[in-house]
Amino acid sequence: MKTFLVIIFFAVAMLAASLAFVRGDRRPIAEKSFALVELFTSEGCSSCPSADELTAKIQRESNGKPVYVLAYHVDYWDRLGWKDSFSSPLWSQRQRQYASWMKKGNVYTPQVVVNGKTEFVGSDERSFRKALQQALSSKSPELILSVKQFTATSALIYTGYSPAKGTALYLACVQKAASIRVSRGENAGRTLSHTNIVRSLQQVVPAKAQVSIKLPTGFDSSSWEIIGFVQDTGSGAIISASRIALMDASAKI
Repeated sequence: MKTFLVIIFFAVAMLAASLAFVRGDRRPIAEKSFALVELFTSEGCSSCPSADELTAKIQRESNGKPVYVLAYHVDYWDRLGWKDSFSSPLWSQRQRQYASWMKKGNVYTPQVVVNGKTEFVGSDERSFRKALQQALSSKSPELILSVKQFTATSALIYTGYSPAKGTALYLACVQKAASIRVSRGENAGRTLSHTNIVRSLQQVVPAKAQVSIKLPTGFDSSSWEIIGFVQDTGSGAIISASRIALMDASAKI
């Protein structure tokens, strides 16, 4: 009887391994915690600098932890005396999409959204830390991303993401820091410091587990980075996120 059970065990194990090989699996899908912090801000908003500073503080404190910051500069403040150096209607549209997902009546700055589920005023440190704690206490499937090759204008990225119905993979090109002197508007006379400014956001569909993306003007591996995330297109919830280590690229094209 014991011998029979051993034979059955090995037969089942070999069948599982065979199925994994057919699917192309190389290892079980790991799970990890993460927090994707999306800040909606503007240089023309007098209450935004405090949120920018708090986000930068959180970023510094989270060094080594899976906390990924994306700062979107919206454009609806631009008509009020100062055009934000990094604003885009695309970021305003993304914020409106969150308002729709969360059934909010309007948009505002500064606003922070964590993992696509929790939103609050970006300068509210208590809410910020509570949302981070909740996000980092739960685990989700790990998003595997790595850069294979890159130049100043393009990058070839490996992704372990398998397209699933109702989800989308995004890659954000992020400028890590900038300082801007504001001469007009609500922040006239102030020099504002920014952290992890989103300069492009591309929805991608990997082919053969890799994707090629265009890089914004001025991109360099030392002062920029790429952050990827998978989002539920029905609810806005972030399913997984990861940062790409550009300095690990083995070759350049």
